[in-house]
Amino acid sequence: MTYGVGVIGAGPGVAALHLPTLARLADTFRVVHIADAGSGRGAALAARVGGRYSPAASSLLEDPAVDVVAICSPPDAHAEHILAAVAAGKRAILCEKPLATSVADAERVVDACRNAGVALTVGTNHYFDPAWSRAKHHLTGKDDPVVSISVTLALPPNGRYHEVVTEADAAPAAHPPRPDLTKPAVAARVLHRLLTGLAIHDIPLVRDLAPRFERVVFARALSPIGYAVGFVASGIPVQLTTVMLPGGADALWRVTVSTTRDRLDVSFPPAFVHAGSARVRVRVPEGRESAYPLAAGDGYIAEWRAFAELVESGMPVEYEELLDDVRYALAIADEAARLVEAAA
Repeated sequence: MTYGVGVIGAGPGVAALHLPTLARLADTFRVVHIADAGSGRGAALAARVGGRYSPAASSLLEDPAVDVVAICSPPDAHAEHILAAVAAGKRAILCEKPLATSVADAERVVDACRNAGVALTVGTNHYFDPAWSRAKHHLTGKDDPVVSISVTLALPPNGRYHEVVTEADAAPAAHPPRPDLTKPAVAARVLHRLLTGLAIHDIPLVRDLAPRFERVVFARALSPIGYAVGFVASGIPVQLTTVMLPGGADALWRVTVSTTRDRLDVSFPPAFVHAGSARVRVRVPEGRESAYPLAAGDGYIAEWRAFAELVESGMPVEYEELLDDVRYALAIADEAARLVEAAA
């Protein structure tokens, strides 16, 4: 069966990630409708895939050709759009991360989906990446406890990759002035948004290994845009470090897990580039290093395939797992922001 997909949102992630992925899964999904009121790209993207365009999500949700909905709108609108899709009787929803920007909203949308029997997936593509399954198998296959976790990002402007993978006539992104991080309230707000909008890619991976959040130890907003946050979960120290650079080398996106014997590095490809799976390397105390072979498919292909399986099989949705991801991430973000603001 081929499912008609309605996409709410038309940002670079839709153009560069979801539409190319769905084109590779044409036997299962066909984009039939795109709704977007803000980016100016919606009509062009709809024409590219031969679908309808609407400036309002409500028109998309009224379209009987839309079987499943991909919610790629700004994070603040995710809960509203999920609730509207459920009310419209859509059978399944894939929502970009984060599921919601508050625990209360997350509980509302999960309750609505559970009560209506709507399949719900959150697009945590790093979690779905085949490389993470290999890394997790390596870590759980030995009696070798995890002793530390770090997530390190150094990101050039996204536009560097958008230019490669999107149309030349896409509307140029605005460049707002940099926030004044010397003001504690501003720094706290920026930190919170970055943790819930960027760190959210890898927090489910951290929770997979250290499921019980305990406390934030330090938190700081970094210039020009970034953060350094340390916390403890399940007795394991975790460090999140990110800086968004104005230029320079290729993106670095790495999760490092140290055990009592090994160090395992999972290096993800740059965002907006379909370059296969992440790379997994393992270093042992004797200095030997081994690498797992790369998989051809990436986390985007894997998450849409998992979504299709969920829709087709009717198997139970792990609603509580989705909620626990939100609670975990927001606990870190809320406490880190409080620490930054209190430091004044």
